[in-house]
Amino acid sequence: MILHKGETLFRQGESGPLYLLKSGLLKIIRVHEDGSQILVNVIVPDEIIPHHSLISPNPYYGTAVALVTSEVEVLSQKEWYLALEQDPAQCRAIALQLQDKLRMMQQRIDQLTEVSPAEKLRKLQRWFHSYIAPATLTDVLTQEEIGQFIGLRRETINRLLRASSAPSAKDDDDNASR
Repeated sequence: MILHKGETLFRQGESGPLYLLKSGLLKIIRVHEDGSQILVNVIVPDEIIPHHSLISPNPYYGTAVALVTSEVEVLSQKEWYLALEQDPAQCRAIALQLQDKLRMMQQRIDQLTEVSPAEKLRKLQRWFHSYIAPATLTDVLTQEEIGQFIGLRRETINRLLRASSAPSAKDDDDNASR
């Protein structure tokens, strides 16, 4: 199945199948009782989601929305869980996927606690660039979502983005001498 940017794959609280993201990117957002939303995860190709239902079925934790055109394969719940019971290699594959996701989340925590705001933004931009080039981070996420993802206020993101796009004094000197 093909999802285009902005289309929803599933909604928080619903129940349904698992999905394999074959290409593209998805964001997972949580909607709180007051209607506010927070970006909690980004899903990259070759991930099976929702992660919390890989071993046993559960309602969807968040809402999955395509950040770019994405190809998704629907996985049958019945076949998935039956295969888990019958094939230890399938259980190992799930454990490895969850381990990889846990490592990625640990890296995100490290980035949130160890680098300057500007460096947090640069690291996120580099990471997204590997998946969405030539598009930019702001083509797929709002400033609010960027801030949520790296633990900064939207205003800080706005200031950092403006500063990174402003020509430097050296560029002005170079242009003036031409």
